[in-house]
Amino acid sequence: MHIREEQVVEGGFGGHMRVSAGEHVRITNLEGSQVCDLWAFSQASSDEFLSAEHTRSTLQKLVPAVGDSLFSNRRHAMLTVTADTSPGTHDFLMSACCPRRYELLGHVGYHRSCAENLCLVMEEAGATAHELPSPFNIFQNVEVQAGGHIEIVPPAVQAGQYLEMRAESDLLVVVSACPMDIAMTNGPDGKTRPIKLERLG
Repeated sequence: MHIREEQVVEGGFGGHMRVSAGEHVRITNLEGSQVCDLWAFSQASSDEFLSAEHTRSTLQKLVPAVGDSLFSNRRHAMLTVTADTSPGTHDFLMSACCPRRYELLGHVGYHRSCAENLCLVMEEAGATAHELPSPFNIFQNVEVQAGGHIEIVPPAVQAGQYLEMRAESDLLVVVSACPMDIAMTNGPDGKTRPIKLERLG
């Protein structure tokens, strides 16, 4: 496959690509330890989007692996995982960070968020998000403890590792290099780092 488009998304910011059916999307962790929130919307209608709950119930598992498809809110396959050089710790449980999340964590004043990045990027792309879907949190390390408690622990992903997925239909893919610097989402140092988004075919 050849790289048809690529962009580096700086830590804390968002980006997007329009991907045709059969093309691949690759998300590379350039420096390690950075979580990437990902959303996908049908180019035919943004009313159809990648759905965490529909993917979990269809796959009957919490974390997709190579060979698994990710499904829309209409239960259509949108993306299929084709390669994963990371340890495979991804998350489909946590919502996107938002201004209220940072308030609850004690932050005072403005703070970038994945929810805001989604809205800004959708506007840049000339599209509308009719609701805020839960993202696919690539490289996020969430442990399910005894009794159902969940804990965010530092990512295991290393620099240069990537996740690659094939588009099963024409999609608008949106990513956010998560700006979380309070919880352990991006590691204990609270540093946000860039990711690379590529379209291959």
